[in-house]
Amino acid sequence: MTKLRLFSAKACPFAHRTRLVLQEKAIDAELIEVDLQNKPRAFVDASLYGKVPAIEHEGRRIWESAIIGEYLEEVFPDPALLPRDPGKRALARIWIDYANTRLVPAFTQLLRAETPEREAEGRKALGEVLAFIEREALAGSSGGGPYWLGADVSLVDLSFYPWFERLPAVDRLRGFTIPAGLTRLRAWIEAVQARDAVRATSNPVDFYVERYAKFVKPAAATAA
Repeated sequence: MTKLRLFSAKACPFAHRTRLVLQEKAIDAELIEVDLQNKPRAFVDASLYGKVPAIEHEGRRIWESAIIGEYLEEVFPDPALLPRDPGKRALARIWIDYANTRLVPAFTQLLRAETPEREAEGRKALGEVLAFIEREALAGSSGGGPYWLGADVSLVDLSFYPWFERLPAVDRLRGFTIPAGLTRLRAWIEAVQARDAVRATSNPVDFYVERYAKFVKPAAATAA
């Protein structure tokens, strides 16, 4: 079997998803760090969208993190990161879509807000997303287990986690913290952070602060 190649960027949360899947499944891969300001030809050929992550495997070129995750689940089925039951698998896909369509836009809006009004809207939107996760996901689908779908880690956990690793940087730059009352969410973060795969791919808060500071107007930033 041809060794898998991953085109990635260390700061990108979408590429972080794929690195987490590779770690959880212990897939041997060649990691190629991409300078997105000076994209190498091999990366442009692999990702027709010009975005990370992208993989090459067995003559296939695949991009978009959620699609890559499902591809890796099908080609490398053990350990399983999606439920076998069709209904539960559909629920997992719904939550991954929620990450893409709700969490990511709210996170981005708060971080990149150019006016106080937009910042306030982003703060409200992100707070509502986190409250929804606490109420509808972790209180409902986890069944008391430490992870999103219960006792076992899944693609859902790995799809959401990269933004939560970056939230402390948003706290430093925008003064946004997870409300203390969201206890299930805080416990979920701790459970995921304790995994070897997460430890192997983690970056310190300062790494993200340095990269995200350029998106925040000085007047809106708080002291680090």
